[in-house]
This record gives sequence, C-alpha cells and structure tokens, in this order.
Amino acid sequence: MAERVDTAPVTLITGDRGWDAAPAAAIVADGAGVVRALNEAARLLFPGVAPGRPLAGTVAGWLAEAHDLRTSEITRGEAGARFLAAHPVPHGDAVTWWLVDETDIRTAQDALAHEQERTAFLSEASAALLGSLNLERCMEVAARLAAEHLADAALVLAPATTGAFPAVTCVRGGEPSRGRLEVDPDELPGLGEALQGFPPVPSRWLDPDAAPRWLLPAGFGPVGSIVVTPLPGHGVPAGALVLLRTGDRASFSEQEELFARLFAARAGAAMSAARVFALQASITDTLMRELLPPTLEQAGGVEFAGRYRPALDGERIGGDFYDVHSAIDGDESLAVLGDVCGKGLDAAVLTGKIRTTLRALLPMAGDHQRLLGQLNATLADRRDARFVTLVLASARREGNTVRLRVTCAGHPPPLIVRADGRVEEADTHGSLIGVLPEIESTSADITLDPGETCLMFTDGIVEAKGGPLGDAMFGEDRLRQALTECANMPADAVVERVHMLAAQWIGRGNHDDMAVLAITAPRGQHLAAVGGHGRGRYTA
Repeated sequence: MAERVDTAPVTLITGDRGWDAAPAAAIVADGAGVVRALNEAARLLFPGVAPGRPLAGTVAGWLAEAHDLRTSEITRGEAGARFLAAHPVPHGDAVTWWLVDETDIRTAQDALAHEQERTAFLSEASAALLGSLNLERCMEVAARLAAEHLADAALVLAPATTGAFPAVTCVRGGEPSRGRLEVDPDELPGLGEALQGFPPVPSRWLDPDAAPRWLLPAGFGPVGSIVVTPLPGHGVPAGALVLLRTGDRASFSEQEELFARLFAARAGAAMSAARVFALQASITDTLMRELLPPTLEQAGGVEFAGRYRPALDGERIGGDFYDVHSAIDGDESLAVLGDVCGKGLDAAVLTGKIRTTLRALLPMAGDHQRLLGQLNATLADRRDARFVTLVLASARREGNTVRLRVTCAGHPPPLIVRADGRVEEADTHGSLIGVLPEIESTSADITLDPGETCLMFTDGIVEAKGGPLGDAMFGEDRLRQALTECANMPADAVVERVHMLAAQWIGRGNHDDMAVLAITAPRGQHLAAVGGHGRGRYTA
C-alpha cells in the first residue's frame, strides 16, 4: 500500500544531534542514488550503508527501487526480521527516507487475521458437525476437518459399546475411513484417559516412535508429533481425537494444541448430541412398535385386514387403532376397532393404554357388555375428559360361514357387504366409553357367507372432506356405493379399495385419523390368491 506525502522542500541538517539520535532510521540519497548521510539508527539497520556508497546493494532492494522511481508515496517492505514503512521527504535533488518500524503492528495484524481465520473455521466446523444427527456421519466430518486444518491425519474414537471402539480415520486430502478397533487404548499414552474425559497430555510428552501400529493410516510414514485430546460431551465423554503429523513437519505448538481442544469441544458436543438423538430414536422406535397397527393375517379360518392413516401425515401414530386377538379357547377371535378423542401423540398414548387394557380383559371376550363395562370403569377414573368409541366383533368359523357377534360403543355401526353386492348396517349401538359411570350397549349376531365382508371403520372415513371443491364430506353413501363393488373380494382388497377412495377424495387436504378393518368369510379361490393373509399397513 502507498500513501501520498507532502513534497515540500525540507532543509537537511545532518550534524544536528536530534537527527542522529532519532529513533527512526533516516537515509539521505541524491538523485544518482548515492548515500549522502544517515543517522545511527540507519547504520544499525543497514550496516553496509555509508556516505558516498550507492543505495543499491547496501539497503533492501525494495527501498533502492523506490528511490530510483522517485516515488512520493510511502513504500513498505521487509529488512531482515523487521517490517518497515519508508516515508520519502524530497528536498532539492535529494530524498530523505524515514524508515518507521511497523514490525509489531504487522505482527499484531497477522495474529488478528490468524485468529479471525480460526474463528471462522470453528464457526464453519460447528455448522458442519451439527448438520447431521447421525453419529457415524458426525465422526466422519470431525475426522476430515481435523485432518485438513489441524494435522496430516486424524483419528476419531467413540466409546466402546461391545468391546470394540467405533473409529474414523482420515488422511489430509483423502476420504474418511470407518471401522471398529478392538485395541487397548492404553497402548497410546493419554488415549485411555482421554476416552474417560481426563485433560489432554501435552504432545511434547508423547513419544511418536512408541505409537502403536493400529494408530497409523496405511502409507502414512514416520510420525513426527502426536496430539491426544478428549472430546467432551454433554456431561459424559463423547470420545477422543488423535492428531498426527509426519516426521518432516514441525511439532505441535501450545497454541495449536489449544486450538485443537477448542475444535474437540465442538466435535464432542456434536457427537454427544448425535448419540443422544440415536438413543432417543431407538427408544421411540421401540415404543412406537407397540402403538402402530399390527400386521393382520388369517386367524381361525377367517380373513382379517386393516389400513390406517394418521391425521398428521408427518406422524406415524394417532388416535385410531385396531387389533385382532385370538380368544383364550383358540376357536374365536376378537376384532377391535376404536377411535380415541384427539389426535397426535397424546391420543396415541391413550390408545396404547386402551389396547393394553383390552389385552388384559381378553378372558372376558365372550361377554362384550362385561368387557366394555370393565374398560369404561378403568377410563372413567381418569381426570382428563378424553373418551373412546369402540366396536367389537367376535368371529368364529363354522363350516363355510363365519359367525359374528358385533357390539358398538358410541361408534358407527359396521357395514355388511353381501355376496350379491347389497350393503347392510349392523343393528348394534352403545354409549361412549370413559364418560358415564355406566354404559349401555346392544349386540348383533351376523352370519357371513363365503365372499361376504363386515367392514368396521372410524368416522375419519365418512367425515373426510374433499371432492371437486374440497369441502364435501366423503359420507356414508359414497362408502356404501364403494362397498357394493367389493362383493366377493378378499379382506385385503376391500380395505385397500376403501382406503384408496378416501385418500383420493381428500387429496392434499386436512383430515382426521382414518382406520378400516375388514372381516371376510373366505372363498377357496381367494385363499389361494392371497395366501390367507392380509396386512395391516401404515400409509402416509
């Protein structure tokens, strides 16, 4: 950078004591580039300079060049280990060059720029590390960043879970390599302690020649320096970071080790978050399996099939549910379809409790009124205002027919699809479960001939809004019309048809939880076609 200065003539008094004792070096050179005078600071700075000698060859090249160009601007350059700013002061044919030492300023500026680069790197590293909640991916990012910016190679170790340490190795310019190491971490001094969260061991205390073979990437060469630092997590160690430099590079400085610990803190936090997320996801998946609709199949010679779609397409669970239980005597099956008040997780939690309670009440499956009464007593003790509607169907195969006993409790009655396409409504009704101290219900006995189906559904089907204008309900009439086309179809095909039509009617609009369950008296050809199985599938 150059700055314009005042070019007014200045009288030079070289014998003045102030000139000679000035802290800034000063050199006077004439138009031919010959030194006419210099002060003591200039002699110390350029020992080869003397009056009568040329500037070229005795001072820094950049200064001699600036004098030859007769520049009137400030010129900067290095002189040995110093960084100088040369200020020209013309007077007649001569120029006095005042040399101001800016070494400390430049050092501070370089240090500031270096810290700004490090801060920017740590910020970018944090974003990259937190960009994934997958632990293995997070370890790969940490290893690659460390190898590129902190060392020649990096090894990231996570705590062992089954005797082997999950590990990721990366060499500068290469791709991370994942694996599991069945090793003794104490073979590398400080590694065992780092995995337990203890402070790092200074690199100068570690002997590179003692590094175990499993630590070195293939073809890495001799190790010149090693840094081992813990990866602190959220209250527990997240692992350890090992940095390696080749033998031809300088050892890690204290500042570099400190910077490595700052990086390790961010990497450890990200890995810890990923581990917690994985644990929570595993727990959630385990609990979710108990809340999701079951896989339905043929039981006791009767076909069962179901479909379920939650109100929130981003969720997997909701307030509608169905189950099929084999009775204690193994001869009669109990099908249950219910609708819990509400949506989302809260409704799903109550759904899980109801399903568990119903399993406990299976010994009462032969007496629907008694079973519903016990369930009502259980739910009526709850302090919240949630309730549930249910429909029960006990199914027994008798020859080629299926005998059903169906009981509703505040739920829409099931629809019966006869072999000739007629659709009938089961004559059953009852009060809500979980509202009043006592409930009332009536049951209906139904016989299904081969190819006939009893369809149980929640109100999310008939109340689904959509159509051409998006505000018309699907309605029971459309459902009945759809079922007239389902005569002699297997259970799985019936629920698939109903679910598909309801989904098409809704389109992309909002909807409630929707569930359907079909009970079908099988025909021989249908059994051969579907293998006696119908799956209760979740669809988003």
